[in-house]
Amino acid sequence: MEFSEFLKDDVPYVNLWTRFAVLCEVRELSLHINHREHLYLDGLPLVSQHLKTLDLHGVGLQETFLDFSSCPALEDLKMKYCEINVHKISSCALKRLSIIYCQSNLNYQVRVCTPCIISLELDDFSGRTPFLENMVLLETARVYLGSSCEDFCFHYDDFGVFCGDNDNACENCVAYNDGSNKCVLLGGISNAIQMELISQYDIFVFTRDLKQCPTFSKLKTLLLNEYWCVAPDLDPLACILKNSPVLEKLTLQLFYTGGDCVEMKGSYSSMERSSAISEHLKIVEVKFHAIDKRVHKVLKFLCTFSIRFSFE
Repeated sequence: MEFSEFLKDDVPYVNLWTRFAVLCEVRELSLHINHREHLYLDGLPLVSQHLKTLDLHGVGLQETFLDFSSCPALEDLKMKYCEINVHKISSCALKRLSIIYCQSNLNYQVRVCTPCIISLELDDFSGRTPFLENMVLLETARVYLGSSCEDFCFHYDDFGVFCGDNDNACENCVAYNDGSNKCVLLGGISNAIQMELISQYDIFVFTRDLKQCPTFSKLKTLLLNEYWCVAPDLDPLACILKNSPVLEKLTLQLFYTGGDCVEMKGSYSSMERSSAISEHLKIVEVKFHAIDKRVHKVLKFLCTFSIRFSFE
């Protein structure tokens, strides 16, 4: 079902049609609202033994709608431009989860409890960053924390320092500097084989997670942006490399916004392997527009691990 516009009086009918489709034992259900306002679905959970794919666009989700304990066949959940005002997204059957350009108006984190998913995409979520519970079967994860994320430091500066590390912490950092030993994102996706982790500079979620950095024991392919390389000592980059013991390929996109770029490829010197990072690392790709002090600093840092570079 797809609607380019709707009136307030249409909402009950859309909810009725959605429930009727589920009663008809559909295997795939798509509801797209291409309107400037969200159409709110009722808060009751779906009940279906047959539904495998649910594709939602531009809808408002509330209460227990995203509790899929009564949908044992559901494998694919796609949400785009949705408003997610629920306490938890839960499913023991879900295999693929995509949350793109969605938002939450809640003052607490949406918890994602989907232990069996193999693929996760969390792209430019607006509001508090969702809390990811452990995803033991995860294979691929892409997380992008953009400018709409509310987990940012008011006093962040160009030196990569968050004020949560001192006594004059801003309102946001104080709220998160509570001594909690739980990772918001990295703990949940630590079983991934492939990961893409991208963030705006002033968002502290990844940096905070690294204080309790898990071991990425299965991670073979990793893509990072410059967020991981702007701290004065490059600690975030060093930390995630140290905790990825079977990493085979590392890609760094440094100050790169698309279009033409320079690409350098690096590899280990066979006689000078460093014990500080994965002995399985075969390929290191660094992409950037032009070499400047920031890029040179990263290349110099990687060379300390006996990685040698050449231009492509």
